[in-house]
Amino acid sequence: MTEKKPYSDMTEHELRGEIGRLKEKARKAEQLGIVNEFAVLERKAMMAAAYLLDPADFKKGEVYRIEGDPNVYFQIDYLKGRFAWGYRMGGEKHTEALPISMLRPLKEGK
Repeated sequence: MTEKKPYSDMTEHELRGEIGRLKEKARKAEQLGIVNEFAVLERKAMMAAAYLLDPADFKKGEVYRIEGDPNVYFQIDYLKGRFAWGYRMGGEKHTEALPISMLRPLKEGK
């Protein structure tokens, strides 16, 4: 049995392969109706994708769209590793962390 490498130690090629494997497993889980397994695998793929991005591209105080959550915006208070800590706009100021791969610039896709 091979030991799984942490995402932080993987090359870009390895990360892309891992994301592909996770998405395929998620697709199969969804087809079988295993909703919780699907959600876990989707989140793992999102975490792996965060390691393909540069945290320096995400700025404190800026507002981003949240992938998969239309019309919901997230303001970054600070970054720690591959997570952006902040809060969703328009609701309670409840601090939460999102993988940077879930955030999209406001100008993208308009």
